[in-house]
Amino acid sequence: MDAGMTGIGAQSDVVVPARATSAHAAGWVLRCAVAADIEVIAELRATVMRADLERLGRYDEHRVRQRLRDSFSTQHTSIIMIDGELVGCVTVRPTEDRQWLEHFYLAPHRQGRGLGSAVLRTVLERTDEQGMTVGLSVLQGSATRRLYERHGFVLEAQDPIDVFMVRPPGASTAEKA
Repeated sequence: MDAGMTGIGAQSDVVVPARATSAHAAGWVLRCAVAADIEVIAELRATVMRADLERLGRYDEHRVRQRLRDSFSTQHTSIIMIDGELVGCVTVRPTEDRQWLEHFYLAPHRQGRGLGSAVLRTVLERTDEQGMTVGLSVLQGSATRRLYERHGFVLEAQDPIDVFMVRPPGASTAEKA
């Protein structure tokens, strides 16, 4: 990625070859987000996060969507498409000392089939090329934490709600084998 591109959403559509072990993860495309995607992504976020937020006593019907709206960036967000269907999104936002991975959501019917690993592997290859550390937060008790750990993320800090994780560039992962 050249110096003028700040995140994975900063480039044109990318057709990603089937590299995952599951056929369900094959044939996906990353495209740049557009303003019209915001409400679909806000709904996806509410659906995906509901169970964990309810478990933590933090689910709020309005707030779960508004937090996405308040931080949505077409410049840094990529939409995950399969056969013309929006099935997820991922945002990689640059900060002073790292790339921040956020708003990584997959439609429930696309989870658990290798797609998340394939998308995350692509994102991390790009941040590795930049020599950038990647940080993220995940809700306490979320099963998603295991995905990030398999890709080389380690605990940086935590509080009663969030677990903050970090991955240095080129971190070895079981997924790269």
